[in-house]
Amino acid sequence: MFDPMSELSGGQSDDHASTDDARPAPSAGGNSGGGKGAFAQEVHSVTIHARQRTFYIDLKESGHGKFFKISEKSRGGQKTTIMFDAEDLDQFIDAFQQMKSQL
Repeated sequence: MFDPMSELSGGQSDDHASTDDARPAPSAGGNSGGGKGAFAQEVHSVTIHARQRTFYIDLKESGHGKFFKISEKSRGGQKTTIMFDAEDLDQFIDAFQQMKSQL
């Protein structure tokens, strides 16, 4: 199983910048990681503004495969991030559908 955290070594911050505009764009060269110090490339990103929090859902790709990175930034600036392999997406969708049926 691949460890998406391994792609974050090399001094780059794990969390999103304080504004959406400051987020780095993926390089046009298509570097998909794999080299020393290389970072995962963003494939797609969605931002959700919900009440007093902002959620960033990013699909990224590295030399090890695709993974999701979900970050939350609260109004007070506190940030939290989780990551999981793209192959596990169906399990997360199933869990959310179960939760939704309980609403």
